[in-house]
Amino acid sequence: MAQMTIRINGYAYVVGCEDGQEAHLTAMATEIESRVNSIKALGGQSGESRLLVLAALLMADELHDVKLEAAQLRAARPAEHAAREAKSDAALQRRLAKLAERAEAIAGQMDPA
Repeated sequence: MAQMTIRINGYAYVVGCEDGQEAHLTAMATEIESRVNSIKALGGQSGESRLLVLAALLMADELHDVKLEAAQLRAARPAEHAAREAKSDAALQRRLAKLAERAEAIAGQMDPA
C-alpha cells in the first residue's frame, strides 16, 4: 500500500492508497481543492471543517445529479428499444409482403402441366 501526502487548502494529509492508484488519489484531491477554492471565492475564509463539509456537499450534489441522469438514460433505453423494434417489425412486414407478391407472381407464371 502506497502512502501519499496530499494538500487541500494548504494543509497536508498523509493518506494510504493501493499501489498504482496514486494518480487517481491526486486527481481526487485536486477536485476537492477546486471545490474548496470555489467556496472561498464565494464567501471568504471559513473554518477548515466547514470548508471541507461544504466541498463534500457540493460533490455529493454533483454525484446525485449524475446518478439521476444515469437513471433517466436507463429509463429512456427501453422506450428507444421499443421504438426501434416497432420500426424493425414494420420493415420486416414490408419485406414479407414483397416476397409474397413475388412468390405469387412466379406461381402465376408457371405453366400447369
